[in-house]
Amino acid sequence: MVRTEQRRVLATLVRTTGDLGLAEDAVQDAVLSALQRWPVDGVPDEPRAWLTTVARRKAIDRIRREARRTGKEGDRMELFDPQPDPPASVVRDDQLRLVFTCCHPALALDTQVTLALTTLCGLTAADAARLLLVTESAMARRLTRAKQKIAVAGIPYRIPDVAELPDRLDGVATTVHLLFTSGVASGDAQREERLCDEAVRLARLLLELMPDESRLQGLLALLLLTGARRATRLDVTGDQVPLADQDRSAWDHRAIAEGVGLVEQALRRSRHRAGRFELQAAIAACHASAPRFEDTDWTDVVALYDALLVLEPTDVVRLNRAVAIGERDGPQAALTEIDELAGLHGFHLWHSCRAELLDRLGRTEESRAAFEAALACSPPPAAERRIRRRRDEVGRTVEG
Repeated sequence: MVRTEQRRVLATLVRTTGDLGLAEDAVQDAVLSALQRWPVDGVPDEPRAWLTTVARRKAIDRIRREARRTGKEGDRMELFDPQPDPPASVVRDDQLRLVFTCCHPALALDTQVTLALTTLCGLTAADAARLLLVTESAMARRLTRAKQKIAVAGIPYRIPDVAELPDRLDGVATTVHLLFTSGVASGDAQREERLCDEAVRLARLLLELMPDESRLQGLLALLLLTGARRATRLDVTGDQVPLADQDRSAWDHRAIAEGVGLVEQALRRSRHRAGRFELQAAIAACHASAPRFEDTDWTDVVALYDALLVLEPTDVVRLNRAVAIGERDGPQAALTEIDELAGLHGFHLWHSCRAELLDRLGRTEESRAAFEAALACSPPPAAERRIRRRRDEVGRTVEG
């Protein structure tokens, strides 16, 4: 409960103080107080209000201590005057407000997303590093530089005006998508439900805010179509189930219908200028609409990845495209593509995809070695268990 409320209290306090560092410190102080007092006094009737009140007091205490040192209390104390809510036409949800606030156009897109994910969405630096395919040390440096730039440049933590929202939309939409992806990748059913449901909630709010924006139709469609498989993504032991082996009758067909409808609207609206979210949603619709895995139209999927690659020429897109090529043209064609992706050698998905292709080609010793390399990349627990199982299955083939 404390962790869930902590993010919302932080969002409120950043809005009140305009100072991320002060807000983070004060909220952490309040959380420590809760962990000490709630087991003794009981959980208050309104935990968020309790945490917010304590955090505000802690922030004021910190300002007063600093004021005694610098003699500048007045300027900082004005931050705690009641602030009027923004007009109803602007963002009304505290969490979404602060995601927009973090996604300031003066910051690079990856920095916007990193800051929003770690400070407002409750992800750890390690979580964000895995999502953005960087090392934890690189992620820590990125966060430090972001906060330094905000402080030095005086970038304000304020809710943007309506006219400023479009300039921040890419960062906000990317943050919401990666929040959802973090839930899916966690391998923990409760964490997946919490993060994915929050991401869908934020995506719906975004679309309400900008109903004519095809990017947001694509974003919500992508989340719904991916989330429709939630009940089948893990088996009873908590291990990952590949798409080919999932029970499609257990998918959420209401979510699929809504998602496919949104994809169609988004593609009509964007016409020949479909963006990355519209294209990713169209790919997800190809998977969700196929009655069986073998019925998937892999030619369409590869064509959509070709279009996505023009907009987003990343190794991750190339890897996913290669997997689709493997289903359309066979494992050797996919392996040729994957072996050219040197930038992914430090990440488990590259190795595990190679391992599966090598196994299909009958190169079992190389397949087992690739599974071992995937394990050396410290995958999330659910992925690790599946990789170990597949390594052992291939190992038995080698021994046989």
